[in-house]
Amino acid sequence: MKIDIILAGVGGQGILSIGAILGDAALYENLFIKQAETHGMSQRGGAVVSHVRIADHPVSADLIYRGQADFLLAMEPMEALRQLPFLGEKGMLISNMEPCLNLPNYPPVEKLWFEIEQLPRYVLVDGGVITHELCNPKGINMVMLGALSVFIPLKKESLHQGIKDVFETKGEKIISLNIQAFETGRSVVLDR
Repeated sequence: MKIDIILAGVGGQGILSIGAILGDAALYENLFIKQAETHGMSQRGGAVVSHVRIADHPVSADLIYRGQADFLLAMEPMEALRQLPFLGEKGMLISNMEPCLNLPNYPPVEKLWFEIEQLPRYVLVDGGVITHELCNPKGINMVMLGALSVFIPLKKESLHQGIKDVFETKGEKIISLNIQAFETGRSVVLDR
C-alpha cells in the first residue's frame, strides 16, 4: 500500500497542521511516511504546498512527481487548479469551494468550480458554510481533512489521535472543536 497526497492552500489555512496529523496517524498505524513542504509568503496569502507519502514499506523520496498523486486536497479552488498537474490519471481532487481572495484579479469562482467539475473524480466541499454552522471559522482545515479521510486507508481513530497530538497545547476545547469539524467533513462526504 502506498498513497501520495498533495495538500494545497495559502498561508494560514492550516496545510501544515493537516500534514502533521496525517504523519502522526500513519505512525500510529506503523506505516512509513515522508513529507515535504513549500511555504509561500504566508503573511501575504502566498501558496503553501505539502507532499505527503504514506506506505506500508519504506519510502525513499519525499516529493511526488507530476501526474503521480493519488489525492489532491485543496483548501481553496484556485490552488486546486494550480496544483492539478500533480494529480495522477486515477487521482481524486477534494477541494473547498470557498475562495481565498488573496489576489486583486482573482478569477470568478464559478469558473474555477466549472473547471473542477470537468474532472472525472472530484469532491467539492462548501467549507465556509460548514464552519459557519459549527461556529468554528478556523476549522476549515479539519473539515477538509475529514472529507479526505473517507478515501484514504488511515483509521479514523488514528486521525483523531493525530488531531489531539497537534492541538494538545491549545487545550481540550480546541481539540474537541477540531474533532467535531473533522467528523462533520467526513459526514458531508459519506452522506452524498
